[in-house]
Amino acid sequence: MANLAVKNLLHDKLRTAMTVAGVAFAVTLVFVQTGLFLGLLDNASVTIDRIDADLWVTSKNTPNIDFAHGFRETLVQRVRSVPGVERADNLLLQFLNVALPSGAEEALLAYGLEDFSRWGIPWSVEEGDVEDLRRGDYMFLDASAERRFGPFEVGEYREIHGYRVKILGRTREALSFTTSPIAFLDHRLVQRLAGERMAGRTTYILVKTAPGADLEAVAAEIRARLPYNDVYTRDAWAKRSRGYWVASTGLGMNMALTVFLGCLVGVVVVAQTLYTSTMEHLKEFGTVKAIGGSNGDIYRILATQAAAAALVGYLVGGGLAAALAPAMAELGLKLIVPPDLRLLVLAGTLLLCLAAAILSFRKVARIDPALVFRA
Repeated sequence: MANLAVKNLLHDKLRTAMTVAGVAFAVTLVFVQTGLFLGLLDNASVTIDRIDADLWVTSKNTPNIDFAHGFRETLVQRVRSVPGVERADNLLLQFLNVALPSGAEEALLAYGLEDFSRWGIPWSVEEGDVEDLRRGDYMFLDASAERRFGPFEVGEYREIHGYRVKILGRTREALSFTTSPIAFLDHRLVQRLAGERMAGRTTYILVKTAPGADLEAVAAEIRARLPYNDVYTRDAWAKRSRGYWVASTGLGMNMALTVFLGCLVGVVVVAQTLYTSTMEHLKEFGTVKAIGGSNGDIYRILATQAAAAALVGYLVGGGLAAALAPAMAELGLKLIVPPDLRLLVLAGTLLLCLAAAILSFRKVARIDPALVFRA
C-alpha cells in the first residue's frame, strides 16, 4: 500500500511539488510568526531573567519592567533588615532623551545601579569594564542602539538632558520590548539626569535571598514591612511583564490569527491536491477494492500520501525558517524556535494533513468495485 501511495505522488510531480510548497509555506509562516512572538516576549523580560535577583520590589500595580514608578529609595534599608535577605539594592529605570550628533533626539532606557557586577548585568560586554561606571558621568550603551542612534564608538560623548555623558563601554543582547536602546549608568547619575522628580527615589529594589532561606516567607515579610509596594519572584515578575504586552497590544491575538491562516492555507492546498489526485485515480482505487482491499487499506494509501507531503513540507518549511533567522537578526528581530515548538508544529502538520485526506477518503469509500470493469 505504501508503494502505491508513493507511485501516486510521483505520478504527477508538479502537483506533488505544489502540495509540498503549500505545507512548507504554512510551516514557515507558523515558525516565523510564533518565533517572532517569542522573541518579542523574550525582549520584554530579558533583563529580569538575567539579573541575579530572587525577588523584585516594585511600586504598587507596576504593569511591566519598562513602565516603572518611583518610590523612596530609603525603603531598601527595611528590606535589608528582613531575615533571610542576603543583599538588596536599588535599581532605577528611566527613559531619558539623548541628543544625537545629527541634531535629532531619541529616547534610551537607562538602568541605574550602584554595583552592576554583583547583580550580573550587563551580561554580554564587548568593550569596557563595568566597574568604571562608578567613577563619573559614564555609560555603557548596547550595540542595538546603532539602529536608532547611528554608529558610535567607545570614548565618544552623548548629551543627555543637558549633561555630557561619555560612552565607556559597549554591550550586546540588552533589548527592550519598546525598542528603546538600553544603557547602563551609575544609580546617582540616573537620578541626576532624571531631575527633581527622581531625587531620593528609585523604581525597584532587587533582593537576593540567603542560601536555604524560604523565598515565600521572605517575600511575605517584605510585603508586611512595605504595604504600599508589590513583591514578585523573578518568574512571576517576568510573566507579568510579558503578559502586559500580550494583553495590551493584541500581540497574542495577532499571532494566533496568523498561525490559523497559515494552517488553513496548508490544509486547503493538501486537501485540494489530494482530492484532485484521487479523482484521477478512481479506477486504481476501484481495483484495490475489487481484489479484496478494504476501506482501511484505501485510507492508509491516502494517509501515507498526506504524511509524506507533511514530512517533506515540514522539513522544507523548517529549513526556510532557519535560513531566515540570521537575516531577521540583522534587522534587529529575534526569532526564537525552541525544541518543543518544533515538535508541536511537526505533530500539528501531520495531524492537519491527515485530516485533509479525509475529504478524499469519503469519495473513495463509496467507490463501486465494479467501476474497474466498466469501459
